Amino acid sequence: MPQVNHWCRVVMNSETLRLIKDIHPEGKDVLEISGNAWADLVPHGSYRSVHYPAFDICAEPLAPKQESFDLIIAEQVFEHLPYPYRAGKNIYAMLRPGGYVLITTPFFIKIHKSPHDCCRWTEEGIKFLMEECGFNPDYIRTGSWGNRLCVVANFLTWPEYIPGVHPLDNEPDFPMVVWMLAQKEPA
Repeated sequence: MPQVNHWCRVVMNSETLRLIKDIHPEGKDVLEISGNAWADLVPHGSYRSVHYPAFDICAEPLAPKQESFDLIIAEQVFEHLPYPYRAGKNIYAMLRPGGYVLITTPFFIKIHKSPHDCCRWTEEGIKFLMEECGFNPDYIRTGSWGNRLCVVANFLTWPEYIPGVHPLDNEPDFPMVVWMLAQKEPA
């Protein structure tokens, strides 16, 4: 998770941390794509970080058939991918049976090329994407958060959260961020 507490990430960070703690990551082998913010947030078995675009998740899985993971985290990555379907298929291939993937992505957030800015999903849309990548829809959980004030503020700057000033009320029709936790079916 990011060190800076941007207003648009406060609820997302809290909710995704809860989701990961609920799957009991202790002893799990974790891969984080594009960052290492989760390295010390939850107990785990092994931890590895790779960075997009140096590692192109759209191109192929890591060392096919040699590396697999119990948990893959892609926080604020999928919006930058030119081929998110390919990336989802590669993540599915790298997960062990019963393994999880956590994806977070913006929705009502200004364009930010790093190196590209290609896609946005609603909760329903990311669920359809992951189903198309092989995940059973019964094993997919989604969430989102946002409100009009945060949407407007974000188009001006990346406001840091100020408790008591910035409301955390959720307006479902104005999602700033969307997240999804999917489990590959157990063997």
